[in-house]
Amino acid sequence: MTRLLPFFLLASLHAGDSTTPGEVTSPFPTLTNLAVEWQIEGDDDLDAVCDIKFRPVGAAEWRAGMPLKRVPAGSSQKTDPIISWTNRLSGSVFDLRPGTEYEIALTLHDPDGGDATRIIKASTRPEAVAAKDAVIRNGTKAEINSVKPGEVLLLADGDYGEVRFNRDGEPGKPVIYRSTSGKAVFREAGLTDRKWVYLEGITVNGPVRLNNTEHCVVRRCKITAQYGIKAYKPGMTNACIEDNVITGIRQWDPSIMGAGGDNEGEGIEFTGSGNVIRHNRVSGFRDCISHMEDGGAVVQACNDILNNDISAGLDDGIEADFAHHNCRIMRNRLTNCFVGISSQPGLGGPNYFIRNVMFNITYGAFKLHRYSVGDVILHNTVVKAGDGFGNYTGEPFDHALIQNNLFIGGKVTKGRQYGGYSPGRGRAADVQNFGGHCVIDFNAYATHGLAFEGKLRSWTFSKLPGIEFEPHGVQVTLGVLAHPSFPEDPAKFYEPPDLRLKPQSAAADIARPFPNVNDAFTGSAADMGAHEAGMNAPVYGPRETTLPPDGEPK
Repeated sequence: MTRLLPFFLLASLHAGDSTTPGEVTSPFPTLTNLAVEWQIEGDDDLDAVCDIKFRPVGAAEWRAGMPLKRVPAGSSQKTDPIISWTNRLSGSVFDLRPGTEYEIALTLHDPDGGDATRIIKASTRPEAVAAKDAVIRNGTKAEINSVKPGEVLLLADGDYGEVRFNRDGEPGKPVIYRSTSGKAVFREAGLTDRKWVYLEGITVNGPVRLNNTEHCVVRRCKITAQYGIKAYKPGMTNACIEDNVITGIRQWDPSIMGAGGDNEGEGIEFTGSGNVIRHNRVSGFRDCISHMEDGGAVVQACNDILNNDISAGLDDGIEADFAHHNCRIMRNRLTNCFVGISSQPGLGGPNYFIRNVMFNITYGAFKLHRYSVGDVILHNTVVKAGDGFGNYTGEPFDHALIQNNLFIGGKVTKGRQYGGYSPGRGRAADVQNFGGHCVIDFNAYATHGLAFEGKLRSWTFSKLPGIEFEPHGVQVTLGVLAHPSFPEDPAKFYEPPDLRLKPQSAAADIARPFPNVNDAFTGSAADMGAHEAGMNAPVYGPRETTLPPDGEPK
């Protein structure tokens, strides 16, 4: 006989699946991106969804955004300390105008109950430049610590030695130290404890220190050091590090690769939130751009790592470890790195890895280790010897969304290792350990110089599409690239190739649509990988713009 549950117990079970909406916030706005965090209770079955649309305040038309991601409450595993996150819907609005107020409309739907709508307003930060009425004066080393808020000190050429700056600016009135020739040379530049201080165009043959800083800027500087820019605990908040050339002391050398290799140095190493790190050229370090880890990290949320040109990363090109939520690693070019991008672990997320290009990554393009949670990996292009998409840890990642990527692996010298690790056997994918809440679909795969094969969990495939995984996946070849190139010898140092797609190739017009991510396309739909066929590649590394004395970009 069927036993009926009491009504109050049925109601209790249903209540656990329904959603109770809480507070909506937009923490740590950056120059071009806004985060949205909607705290909730309930939704134990994880089926609540939230659509998003946005517009500048006063505009008539709304644009659709990428739906918020469902983030169940959880905690890290085997970290020191253990870090917990709350039950929520979370996501970002991408590629906005700086210094602009937006309306963001949210529509939450849960089939078990708890539908709600909200409209919030949030503003991106303005570009960090001098005020139009800034006082501009010439100065020497003796005048460095006499500058007042709102002043620009044009530094004379010369050797400044080791300097600890001790003046603060104010909102709208930064203190700016600028070298127009690049010949103001420092052995070390210390901005520790500073607020609203900008360094522009100087040369530093040593570190730039940004510990405990707020709204500081390092722009168009040339930094050569074992440690380039450092912002240790309590870190930096709302910084802008852009258009710099940062060069380390290490050359590309396979004998010193990996976490246990005899490599050293960090290009940009920091902790904190709301930071923008864009258009830098960083090369010759253990890690080129890196978060802090474990006990060295404070909350690392809403950090933007955009359009950087990275090479000779002997361990990680970009180490986005211990990212809490809404960190956006987008449109970076990584060439000749042991690991392309690391997320070990993501702390609930979502953390976004979008439209990055990688060539000659010796171990793995994405390192999703230490039980990483909440990684969103969209529209990346990877060309490497060994496995195109390999992740070999026994500590499974989960709640990942991996779609619209182009992974090209291929033949590698048998038995060859780098940093003590194999680059894989040359499969299109070899990802054997991940959780039950991951979505891996709509990706394009190729193997060069070997028979086509891949493995996702226990499913080994020699053709696509699949069933449980990759029901919309496609097999392609290296020929989908307009200028096919493959790193036959991972020990070689390669110049960055052009990895744009060939128009009308097998990877074109088949990507899954994501509003605010791939709604600008040239064909009938978006293309797989980082580049849309027929469009110009992004600018990687320093831009050609300069800052004239009034601080306004040309």
